[in-house]
Amino acid sequence: MKLRLLLLVLMAGCKAIPLNDDPTIPFRDAHVSFPAIYEVAWNTPLVKLGLLEYQPTETASPAIDPDTERIYVATRDGFVRSLSPVDGHVEWEFKTGGRFLSGPTVHSGIVYVAGGDGVLYAFRALSGEQVWTFKANEELVTSPTIADNKVLVASQSETIFAVNLETGAWSWQYRRDAPSGFTVRGASRPIVGDGRAYMGFADGYLVALNLESGVAMWEKKVTISGGNQFLDVDTAPVLASGRLFVASYADGVCAFDAKTGDLQWTSGHPGLTALLPRGNTLFATGDGALTAFDLNGGRMLWTLNLSDRTSKGKGVNAGRSLALARGYVVVPTSTALAFVEPTSGKVRAMWNPGRGVTASPAGVSSVRFGSRLYVMTNLGTVFALQLVSTGG
Repeated sequence: MKLRLLLLVLMAGCKAIPLNDDPTIPFRDAHVSFPAIYEVAWNTPLVKLGLLEYQPTETASPAIDPDTERIYVATRDGFVRSLSPVDGHVEWEFKTGGRFLSGPTVHSGIVYVAGGDGVLYAFRALSGEQVWTFKANEELVTSPTIADNKVLVASQSETIFAVNLETGAWSWQYRRDAPSGFTVRGASRPIVGDGRAYMGFADGYLVALNLESGVAMWEKKVTISGGNQFLDVDTAPVLASGRLFVASYADGVCAFDAKTGDLQWTSGHPGLTALLPRGNTLFATGDGALTAFDLNGGRMLWTLNLSDRTSKGKGVNAGRSLALARGYVVVPTSTALAFVEPTSGKVRAMWNPGRGVTASPAGVSSVRFGSRLYVMTNLGTVFALQLVSTGG
């Protein structure tokens, strides 16, 4: 009897906490695995669950003002809100005409937000006063990108808009025809470098645009496997060391010369929706897995299956965004937030706030509050996680 009891104790001590742990059981048993990585500093519920809302999802990542450390969030109920970093209380809010699919961008005291109602908004960060609006008349689905006195934002209808940073006046736009088959929901967030704006499109192409005029400088076909289904290049391009990295949902990761568009390498690994570089490693997620590639040659270093084994089919737990925090790769999934060691691909901690996380957390480190991770959960609650350890 004693031997059996000892074995049960040992087994309990070695048991890994599943990604789909039950948030209703005690915190010490459900929300953290050793070594402890975080503590909850505060949480603020913002969105009420709808009566017939089956799978609530918040896809917009929080944004942090580097000057005041306030947190700005945009949610599925159409609100933009400013939260205090001290205790998370709402300092101001503004109701728009549609749900948000992407998070705000804070720049020089102004909060820029792309609305699902087809309007790009600019608010004063401290007061919430509206500075200007730009009516795109298309559902806007990417966080605004700021560069050279312009704000760039993309729509669900395969259009990138450029407007004046100070006035919101239209500068230019570039549009591509959507493919005839099914596409992945969302769009590639444009990035900027060396006077160019880079963006992927649902027809499987990557395009480099002149930032001043919007004229295409080159375009490259990333999806080459044929067909007309899920050709999307929806990952935000990654610019590093003169190279441009993108992923086709159908075909995998590609590296291009940023100036010429010449292909440098490919790594066939379909189903990817987000990329994140760190040193010589490129982390990619999507379809229920996190994969690490060698940035220089595309060799796969390791892969981690994050699929929810309690549901049917692969990919139901797919992460669509990534973050880095205190040496960990932080992966949102539909069941939990996973903290992964970047060198080995091992999960070191999992946290389930209820209904999982879709939006990428926002990390910040300051003298006042230390290292924090702000997380928007699918239930519409913002958590401030105080990070207390360092990863690989």
